[in-house]
Amino acid sequence: QVQLVESGGGLVQTGGSLRLSCTASGSIFSINTMGWYRQAPGKQRELAARITSGGSTNVADSVKGRFTISRDNAKNTVYLQMNSLKPEDTAVYYCRAVASGTMYWGRGTQVTVSS
Repeated sequence: QVQLVESGGGLVQTGGSLRLSCTASGSIFSINTMGWYRQAPGKQRELAARITSGGSTNVADSVKGRFTISRDNAKNTVYLQMNSLKPEDTAVYYCRAVASGTMYWGRGTQVTVSS
């Protein structure tokens, strides 16, 4: 089992920045990919960015150039640095980990970007 705890969400103005953190506990040795997904009201959950244990990243086109994902394996933590935020980035952001073929989700953290 893997437990994920997110932090760092909040309210920010257009053009501002936030950094999300997700710390994993439990069977962390089995974690391969960690990532951030987001879900806006009335929309499906979508990938924002993900990173493998080896450091390979995949970033959605909608956030490319503005969001950066990084990982500190020693701290079992993945970060999402979000710059130049737009109102359309408003969503609940969820951390996801894949461990031994099983997906685990955090509870989510709200990000609201005001215009």
